[in-house]
Amino acid sequence: MTHTRLESRPCGGKYGDLVEAIGNTPLVELKTLSPKPGVRIWAKLESANPTGSVKDRVARSLIADAEEKGLIGPGQVVLEPTSGNTGIALAMICRRKGYPLKVVMPDNVTPERTELLRMYGAEIVYSPGEQGSNGAVALALEMAESDPRYYMPYQYGNPANPAAHYNGTAVEILEELDEVAAFVAGLGTGGTLMGCGRRLKEANPKTLVVAAEPLQGELVQGLRSLEDGYIPPIIDLSLIDRKIFVSNRDAVVWTRKLLEEEGLFCGVSTGAIAAIAVRVARELDEGNVVFVAPDGGWKYLSSGVYTKSIEELEREGVFERASFW
Repeated sequence: MTHTRLESRPCGGKYGDLVEAIGNTPLVELKTLSPKPGVRIWAKLESANPTGSVKDRVARSLIADAEEKGLIGPGQVVLEPTSGNTGIALAMICRRKGYPLKVVMPDNVTPERTELLRMYGAEIVYSPGEQGSNGAVALALEMAESDPRYYMPYQYGNPANPAAHYNGTAVEILEELDEVAAFVAGLGTGGTLMGCGRRLKEANPKTLVVAAEPLQGELVQGLRSLEDGYIPPIIDLSLIDRKIFVSNRDAVVWTRKLLEEEGLFCGVSTGAIAAIAVRVARELDEGNVVFVAPDGGWKYLSSGVYTKSIEELEREGVFERASFW
């Protein structure tokens, strides 16, 4: 397959339905972020997926795996903990397939995510916002254990999650770039890091796999700190070469920087990941640094991230409040 054909493929092609259109997202160079001539920084723009996030890949993989194994039966309800994106992606797919869906989500997420879930027909159960995604996981597990009507794909412990990236995201990156010096992704469920990291290291064992991890106690939406006490079962820490911490404030500063300097309208977790990608790039003499931009900014408009100054956000104390996202 020639490079010319690959260049025309992102966001293109013809598909039989919306679910088939998941993947083949653009890989875009962010030239203003490059710290030196020999280092190039690339963003995998997952906002190009049908519901606007990388979790479309995961949701498709989770449901397909459950169907293949006969795990979803008549009268069952799909149940899943989420900070928003996985739930929205599952809601789209479950609605198309006729599966009822119930999601458990922190009660402090932005209204846009709640509205999208309801638009797709999902039922929402809220967990305490101050507990972050860990609280949603705990409540969902409790519900699943107490009622056999629920089938929980459980993205945090399901190998179908990293498989979506091993067989999809990483393959797309390798088709476009001759080499990857470093790969950076957010530490959330661990699926992106595990799936892409494993595939990229198979192609080149020297590829650095770097996790962007929030500071302990700081809830960067979609990311988690392993120091908070919960390590998703799918995470194999031996695949991660480095974990680098990022603050809520830096996540927002870099989200704004991406918008102002590159025109990239992204979610706050992308800002966090980009900050770490640039830090890694500064330590290299040459090579490609690739990071995953999990979603666009549409689900965060009500947060004030894009319209208020950093000083305003600081005065309002939003960087210290767990309820910010």
